[in-house]
Amino acid sequence: MTDSTVHVRYLVDDVQSAIDFYTTHLGFTPDRVFLPAFADVRRGNLRLLLSGPDSSAGRPMPDGRRPQPGGWNRIHLLVDDIDAEVARLRAGGVPFRSDVVTGPGGRQIVLDDPAGNPVELFQPAGT
Repeated sequence: MTDSTVHVRYLVDDVQSAIDFYTTHLGFTPDRVFLPAFADVRRGNLRLLLSGPDSSAGRPMPDGRRPQPGGWNRIHLLVDDIDAEVARLRAGGVPFRSDVVTGPGGRQIVLDDPAGNPVELFQPAGT
């Protein structure tokens, strides 16, 4: 099967809140919506699957553990002007885990979606 779309699943506490966050703040477009359990949103070649507690992805594991949002694995979104993006998102009330840090490849910052899933904004060096 050939498909250039990258599919990432995020567990979220509230699917509608996640849809609102990704469409309002990060430029995603809703695709399929099956509230309250599931939706997917798209940005370019990224399909982000938003799975709520009632989705199949939220069901308990055989040992009883329940999947939950959060952690440190994250989607990585390229931006042209990280300072402008951070200012815009802070004005919109978006919470950040860090300040902008600079490394050899560019500048980055990590923010949280409403369920606590991290999203990294990255401005490559030289842009």
